[in-house]
Amino acid sequence: MVQFIIRKIAAGLVVLCAISFLTYFLLYFSSSNIARNILGEYASQEQVAQKETELGLDQPLPARFLDWAGHSITGDFGRSWFTGEPVATAIATRLPITLTLVIAAILLIAVLATVLGMAAAVKRGWIDRLVQTGAIVGDAIPGFVLAIILVTLFAIQLKLFPATSSIAPDAGASAWAASLTLPAIALVINGVTGGAQQVRSAVIKQLERDYVRTLRSRGIPEREILFKHVLRSAAPTGLTVLSLQFIGMLGGVVIIEQIFALPGIGNLAVQSTTMGDIPLVMGVVLYTVVIVIIVNLLVDLINGWLNPKVRVS
Repeated sequence: MVQFIIRKIAAGLVVLCAISFLTYFLLYFSSSNIARNILGEYASQEQVAQKETELGLDQPLPARFLDWAGHSITGDFGRSWFTGEPVATAIATRLPITLTLVIAAILLIAVLATVLGMAAAVKRGWIDRLVQTGAIVGDAIPGFVLAIILVTLFAIQLKLFPATSSIAPDAGASAWAASLTLPAIALVINGVTGGAQQVRSAVIKQLERDYVRTLRSRGIPEREILFKHVLRSAAPTGLTVLSLQFIGMLGGVVIIEQIFALPGIGNLAVQSTTMGDIPLVMGVVLYTVVIVIIVNLLVDLINGWLNPKVRVS
């Protein structure tokens, strides 16, 4: 298991380095007018040239990337070119909002998808048709459409929740809950139907296995068979789907944060990319890739714990 973890971490570091260089390479071609944008259109050419030298924009790409990478290894991601705020501070104040939203949504999806998927696989009938229909409808309706409907109905008309975020550095738990409820519901509705469909298929596949018939022939209660054996065997499929949904939410939450005015990492990514703020963009990319690597590692470890075949391989 230790060798498995080391291999996964090594592979993650390779992916992290490759994505960092590729992102920096692509941003390199968009940084030609950064100094002018920072100083304004009335700045002289000498001032622009001085600013480019200060930012290191007069250096070749390899030198700039190695300088950034060397500082990043020590935890120094630089400062925003436009605001002067440390990149680490800017991300640290916004990342908890995004992670809280995504984690809350994924936990709700895990519970609801498991319940609905198992019910559809075991009971069949109307609940099975409901899950399959919901999977089609859920995939067809974009998350931002659901978000707009929720804002219109529950925030503007019924006034049960704020239409925009009220999260502040000194905000309490009630403000967080009020601001994140509707965004979380939008993410859950968009993801739970697909997750339930995957759980349903995995459970049905396990119910058709020979070991289930053997357990039933021994007189083992159906509830024990379902929750102790079938669910555990079907769990790797559900975990894989949840990990993919989690990763997808980190990217898709950008639109949700824009609609609800949440000061999260997605909002920061949009602003920094629009301005061409390379230190901020690279910081967001780095943190996001690290989170994805950690999530994938945790899912692999849990799958190894649930499935002995994975541990052996």
